[in-house]
Amino acid sequence: MSTLPKILVTSAAGKTGQHVVTQLLQKGFPVRALVRKLDRRSDALSQAGADIVEGNQYSLSDMRRAMQGVKRAYQCAPTAPNGLHFNAVFTAAAHEAGLEHVVTLGQWLSSVDHPSLFTREVYISDALIRMSPKFTVTSVNPGWFADNYTMVLDMAAHLGLFTMPLGPGDEKKNAPPSNEDIASVAVAALTDPSTHAGKTYRPTGPELMSPNDIAAAMGRALGRKVSYMNISEKMMTKALRALPPSNYSEAAVSQLAIYADEYRRGSFAVNAPTDDVLKIGGQAPEAFESIVRRVVAGRPDLRTSPLRRVNALMNFAKILLTPALDLTRVQSDRDYVQIAQPRFSQNTADWVSSHEPKRPLNLPVGVA
Repeated sequence: MSTLPKILVTSAAGKTGQHVVTQLLQKGFPVRALVRKLDRRSDALSQAGADIVEGNQYSLSDMRRAMQGVKRAYQCAPTAPNGLHFNAVFTAAAHEAGLEHVVTLGQWLSSVDHPSLFTREVYISDALIRMSPKFTVTSVNPGWFADNYTMVLDMAAHLGLFTMPLGPGDEKKNAPPSNEDIASVAVAALTDPSTHAGKTYRPTGPELMSPNDIAAAMGRALGRKVSYMNISEKMMTKALRALPPSNYSEAAVSQLAIYADEYRRGSFAVNAPTDDVLKIGGQAPEAFESIVRRVVAGRPDLRTSPLRRVNALMNFAKILLTPALDLTRVQSDRDYVQIAQPRFSQNTADWVSSHEPKRPLNLPVGVA
């Protein structure tokens, strides 16, 4: 039996959660994985050695049950308009359970008066969880994930287009991190609280990239030419509505539009790239092209054929015919908390002072 402390991972079947689980298990730590439902993803985690708990992350009773016998935890809120409720439930249960250390997955954009309700909730959640004197906290605050770009790989593969509302194609505005690299920073903090308590980290990829750079990397991974097309936010909402199954609710789409605005403003380029993946996670950050190659290798449906091209053209036509999402209506209908004078991150004094730009780094590039 392991003498190492048991660690709870919430959202364990999610983008970063599943990698936090597997990396902890590889280091010999016992892991309890909290999942929303039992499926092939939870089965894979169980086979790897995790203790699976099925539960509702918004239920204090379920969270109390999940925390029995654990000493540390990874707090990863679901992408939902009630993230603050989850974080309040988590914080209450962690305080009651007497945890010794928590690692939170936050946001690079987190600021007090942000236009995004999701982001303001992250800011409040960060404050709440640091109020407990019983446990220490480490924050991991990534920006725009590399995984976000892979949502449009189908169109890149079959039509040669990388379409997103990211602004001019030649402006280098993001250093995209892989899910695995983000997880490596969280795992380092979970396994060594004394070193990382009270710290905040921002994992990034190895280099700032423009949308044209992203398109070129996709093209090399796919073995074809891919060009970037800057689309409107309306077109983005049409695409996310037209092609189910989508992992994004209307509420999440409304927030993605705000994050795309931040992207165009250059907020994700501030202080990027960092060396957190190398120094904290212990590995060279993976290059974006390598990330895409791994995705392509696992998706035979991305191989080109006349039939798949026809299907891609039909999907494109479906996008054009789908009504755009009224982003203002979504926030109004859902009774989102509104503030009188919202401010984007770079227009907020305390965000600017706490995210002071550093000289960009020339980092070694990891490979798959």
